[in-house]
Amino acid sequence: MMDIDFNEYKLRCELRGHDDDVRGICVCTDENIATSSRDRTIRVWSLGSDDKRKFSASKILLGHTSFVGPLASILPSEEYPEGRLVSGSMDTSVLVWNLVNGEVVQALKGHKMQVTGVTLDDDDIVSSSVDQTLKRWRNGQLVESWEAHQSPVQAVLKLPSGELISGSSDTTLKLWKGKTSLRTFTGHADTVRGSIRLWALSGEVLLEMIGHTSIVYSVDAHASGLIVSGSEDRHAKIWKDGVCVQSLEHPGCVWDAKFLESGDIVTACSDGVARVWTVRDGMIADQMEIDAFDSLISQYKLSRKKVGGMKLDELPGLDALTLPGTSDGQTKVVREGDNGVAYAWNMSEQRWDKIGEVVDGPDGVGDRPILDGAQYDFVFDVDIGDGEPIRKLPYNRSDNPYDAADKWLLKENLPVAYRQQIVDFILQNSGQKDFSFNPSFRDPFTGANAYVPGQPSHAAATPAKPLYKHIPKRGVLVFDVAQYDGILKKMTEFNNTLRSDPANTDKSMTEAEVSRVGAIVKILKDTSHYHATNFADMDIALLLKVIQAWPPAMMFPAIDLVRMLVLHPHGASLLIKHVENNNDLLLDVIKKVTEDSALPANLLTTVRVLVNLFKNPSFHHWLQRHHSQILDAFSNCYSSPNKNLQLAYSTLLLNYAVLLIEKKDEEGQAQVLSAALQIAEEEGADVDSKFRSLVAIGSLMLEGLVKKIAIDFEVESIAKSAKSSKEAKIVEVGADIDLLIRQP
Repeated sequence: MMDIDFNEYKLRCELRGHDDDVRGICVCTDENIATSSRDRTIRVWSLGSDDKRKFSASKILLGHTSFVGPLASILPSEEYPEGRLVSGSMDTSVLVWNLVNGEVVQALKGHKMQVTGVTLDDDDIVSSSVDQTLKRWRNGQLVESWEAHQSPVQAVLKLPSGELISGSSDTTLKLWKGKTSLRTFTGHADTVRGSIRLWALSGEVLLEMIGHTSIVYSVDAHASGLIVSGSEDRHAKIWKDGVCVQSLEHPGCVWDAKFLESGDIVTACSDGVARVWTVRDGMIADQMEIDAFDSLISQYKLSRKKVGGMKLDELPGLDALTLPGTSDGQTKVVREGDNGVAYAWNMSEQRWDKIGEVVDGPDGVGDRPILDGAQYDFVFDVDIGDGEPIRKLPYNRSDNPYDAADKWLLKENLPVAYRQQIVDFILQNSGQKDFSFNPSFRDPFTGANAYVPGQPSHAAATPAKPLYKHIPKRGVLVFDVAQYDGILKKMTEFNNTLRSDPANTDKSMTEAEVSRVGAIVKILKDTSHYHATNFADMDIALLLKVIQAWPPAMMFPAIDLVRMLVLHPHGASLLIKHVENNNDLLLDVIKKVTEDSALPANLLTTVRVLVNLFKNPSFHHWLQRHHSQILDAFSNCYSSPNKNLQLAYSTLLLNYAVLLIEKKDEEGQAQVLSAALQIAEEEGADVDSKFRSLVAIGSLMLEGLVKKIAIDFEVESIAKSAKSSKEAKIVEVGADIDLLIRQP
């Protein structure tokens, strides 16, 4: 993972009280949190008076007749001094609660199916539903209702700019001004499973964040720029600039995740517990609580782990080996730590001989489950909804998933509206991602294409687009962690050296300039106020003067400050003016650091500056215009023994791939491809460097103009080599490229 200035989140406290899945979270204030649950209740939690780390339940709100999902808070007023809470439920109602006494003050009825979202639009409440509508409520009355999508509406949100935005099972987002649709955002190919997209209101995809392995249920953003997402894969993931910087593992599905204003995170889990996570010293839970949570995660994973088709926690311990075997070669599997180990009875020696660790076969098919006397590749647990028992869904890999779904729905007497959902569930959980669909049929529930059993195949039928795990790359990567104290120390040390040398005194900084460097660092450290802080033009000029005047061995701390400066909006805007006034400014720096006696520290910091320039569109024209000179200057970095330099160079190539694909620059793409292939072929290349070069290759082949060139360069052998790697992500991107080669 790249360098990122990020403190790890740790458990702060647990909110225990719900009897079933915690489904929704509403942050009323940093001192009051509301949670909704499948147990039909809402709980309000208030900050403890004794221990400021903890929250305790202050109210339980009873009124819904089915599980409760989305929540929104209304600010306090004279009539409601503690504010109000809005909730939506599977029971189709929207309720408004008085937080002083916990009573319902308005019951908003009008939706025909489950309420999936609630948001405030000035004094109005807007709700979304599986019935495909958005409804506007004013003073307890329905004032507007409109069909927003052709499929269930899964969420609705009020944007800071004033518009409403809705998301649907039809894979689109829609921007609304009143009942008028201003724009439809298309791009997601299916229900969000693993990828999160950051959109501009213009409809442009700014970033795609890929990392979850199952359905993503919630996303929230903080003023610091961090994003948190919750998923069925049991993780809340924290993202910075499109990169996952931490995964918080849970003992169940993470239904919701929200930031407090402080930056702390609240998560809602299917184990019935909400948890608060923090990076703040003094707010972290006691070690005993952290150990208890870690133990809970371990127990949960062990309860699900199987070895040789047997549940690990059901295996006997080592004491089972005290009993002698009954025949020579008899085998016994016992639990040793977190593994199952097989032993064979040696009759002549009267002892158990260790054979080795037992593992499941691929896809966990060490044993084939049995249902109603028949054996299957899979027997899935399916949770239909509130109050309904868990159903068993059998499936064999050789089955048509639509046939399997239809038979099962008929057997369970369930509506055909669930059909596409069940098919998606089967495909996702059986690993069949490349199933071919008939595009002539539109499923009524999700609007997705589907094959209709019993009908003849159509000539127009085409396979679904292949699903790639790591390509194409969306957005750019940056290096945004800095050891500011170390940078200042080095610059001061070098400056003192120059000042004490009569031949170089004129190159040293004055006391005022040294003080100014300290002020620059202070601004750069305060990332939460980047939108409101500014530099003086003399700050940029000072750093550039140091880089140009100081000897090569002393340049790197100042270059490193420029690397961080370009991530500051105002700093970048000032630097681009200097570059426009003197087009050779950065090229001169590149020339200086890549001369014969090139120092690794200078190469590393300069490549990282170039990587970070991609973050600001103002530099894109300059980067494209000079791509050939830049890539030529650093072309030897691919074989550097310095792993950090290798990684910086491969990141430069990956960012160039993203930019030149967007610019449709075939000549530039070919040069990046050639450089990336060098890294991919380099046996000693660092794993992360190789991975980024392979992602660049795959992205250029998929969305660029150089697929044929890549095939001519024998990219097939590179893909084959990657697929035999011991590193999972190298194998995966190798498989992406291999699949891409075979596409027409």
